[in-house]
Amino acid sequence: MSALITTDLVALDVSPGADKTAVIRHLAGLVSATGRASSTEGLYDDAMDRESKVATGLPGGIAIPHCRSEAVTEASLAFARLSPPVDFGASDGPADLVFLIAAPAHGDADHLTLLTALARALVRPEFVASLRAASSDTEVVALVQDVVSPEPATATTATPATAPAAGAHADPAAATPAAATPAASADRPVLVAVSACPTGIAHTYMAADKLASAAREMGVELHVETQGSSGATPIDPSVVSKAAAVIFAVDVGVRDRERFAGKPVVQSGTKRAIQEPEVMIREALAAAQNPNARRVPGAGASSDAPATTGGRPSAGSEIRRWLLTGVSYMIPFVAAGGLLIALGFLFGGYQIVNGDPSAEGLSYGQNWLLNNNLFDLPVAPGIEGLNDGFLGYLGALFVVLGQAAFGFLVPALAGYIAFAIADRPGIVPGFVVGAVSLTVGAGFLGGLVGGILAGFAAKWIAGWKLPAGVRGLQPVVIIPLLATVISSGLMALVLGRPLALALEGLSSFLTGLSGSSAILLGVILGLMMCFDLGGPVNKAAYVFATTGIGVADPSPASLRIMAIVMGAGMVPPLAMALSTFLRKQLYTPAERENGKAGILLGLSFISEGAIPFAAADPLRVIPSMMLGGATSGALIAAFGTELRAPHGGVFVFFAMTNFFLFLLAVLIGAVVGGIAVTVAKGIGRTPETTPAAATPDAMVGDAGTTRGATVGAN
Repeated sequence: MSALITTDLVALDVSPGADKTAVIRHLAGLVSATGRASSTEGLYDDAMDRESKVATGLPGGIAIPHCRSEAVTEASLAFARLSPPVDFGASDGPADLVFLIAAPAHGDADHLTLLTALARALVRPEFVASLRAASSDTEVVALVQDVVSPEPATATTATPATAPAAGAHADPAAATPAAATPAASADRPVLVAVSACPTGIAHTYMAADKLASAAREMGVELHVETQGSSGATPIDPSVVSKAAAVIFAVDVGVRDRERFAGKPVVQSGTKRAIQEPEVMIREALAAAQNPNARRVPGAGASSDAPATTGGRPSAGSEIRRWLLTGVSYMIPFVAAGGLLIALGFLFGGYQIVNGDPSAEGLSYGQNWLLNNNLFDLPVAPGIEGLNDGFLGYLGALFVVLGQAAFGFLVPALAGYIAFAIADRPGIVPGFVVGAVSLTVGAGFLGGLVGGILAGFAAKWIAGWKLPAGVRGLQPVVIIPLLATVISSGLMALVLGRPLALALEGLSSFLTGLSGSSAILLGVILGLMMCFDLGGPVNKAAYVFATTGIGVADPSPASLRIMAIVMGAGMVPPLAMALSTFLRKQLYTPAERENGKAGILLGLSFISEGAIPFAAADPLRVIPSMMLGGATSGALIAAFGTELRAPHGGVFVFFAMTNFFLFLLAVLIGAVVGGIAVTVAKGIGRTPETTPAAATPDAMVGDAGTTRGATVGAN
């Protein structure tokens, strides 16, 4: 196994550029120049994608951009000592020491262990000081090789006396669980912690070592499990059982979270654990003494639990999490089913979903698929717009597959809302109540309400203290049975009809909209789509539109609503792209790169392309995007455009009427939004205050906000 770092990968006292994009590109070029990566741009893009999720700047003037990449052929470390320092998003200022940790997409365990050993060494002040004092490339290489070790480091225990220092020069495997000293156990409670980051290379282990070091100084017994790229050694169940509280320092879900069920919990991202380990430990100690502290849910815990700085999440954030979880799991069914149906229309014609008089209860597509094959192709009965032969058969296939996928839309919505509330026990009652809501005509309103009912029913029953003899039946029989009876029974007997009437009334109202009323609807939906760029308001508009076209014969009003929603959702990335071209000096280099990407994202109906801009400057960006979205929505409504596909942007032109008018409306909205945000960002700015060389914190989000995490309007 070759060395991770060579002198060709070291650059001392250099100034590649004014922001972190230039530094990362320079380091990626070093890796590529040594033959360890097939493409500088491929490695750069993957490193910047990782950077957009959580900033890699650390306290003390250090930055560790890192990624797994298909472009990397050999695990590598590239190092730059910068003069002057560059901002990487750390709270205490810019970084002058930067390591690019480049791992192959499917790296072997030995190399990944070496990479994580370096990350752990960076928490040691003496190692950092030696890097700053190094006088040659060779000295830097020797320092790095001295701290890495092929032995895995998967768990850390900090005790006042017996645990070794995290990241010491000794074998990293020495930082494994050790017995607490009697004094420590008597004086303070035992704490356990889990650390995990998206790539499992750097932040995972640095967070673990920072927590361990702080606990040791505070005289607290702490056992840390690292769920990283090198695997994980689970904390001993006996230690978990006696733990008074849990710390989750994670940017992703916790594996096997149910082990900690019922324990008081403090949760935040890995970056906070690196910056404020003492604070998190004090919060955990306080939670251990607080009977009302937030606890890890029983019967398994949802990995979608929001990060918090301690205490109990607000009711509003919990409701938001439930609904967004349901929608995010539902959208793939919508996208796959809707695009399949659109392809079916392309090949078979719009009439293919109409009822076939020769086969009672079946559409033309269903009848052709059931009674024909590729060697016995159907013949259309002379109906205009209905294709036959191979194209007709292919259209029938796509329509039937798409309708099958669309059939899961409301059950998936309800099932995963229940899952967000009660974890796995909520899935069965949630899916069933979603199906029942379709049966009674309650549609997506029934899915929303029924999912919440099913989740709470499952969570309530999971909390029952049953005798040991029947406890094993609780998750597989008792919870699914009783929670299904409760939630689906209420939906069928009590709630279904009122919700169905409300849905029918809403649909009738929208169907009757025309003229100026339709334009007003376009304005409202356009505002909703651009209000929070993926939040609950945006998703409410999108779900309403997609459920409207997810029926056998959608009304013209439903098809117009789908066109309005998609068109307005395409505006924000296009508007921001235009603004970055109009006045480049208003944006950082990274934002200008995001602007270029926004063109394709906008044309593809991926509203998330505008999130970095909105996060950095919400008061200027969001109102401007709403203005552009409302403009597009009003124009699309006025043009009467209809759309039969729930996703795809301009690439589903074949499923759209008045396509060129639709495109014109989107472009006008983008121009309006782009000009508005350019003017807004220019107000009160002077050349000295323009952020041309800054690095946007907009690229930094917590673990729950990932670029393109869900498709389309979310």
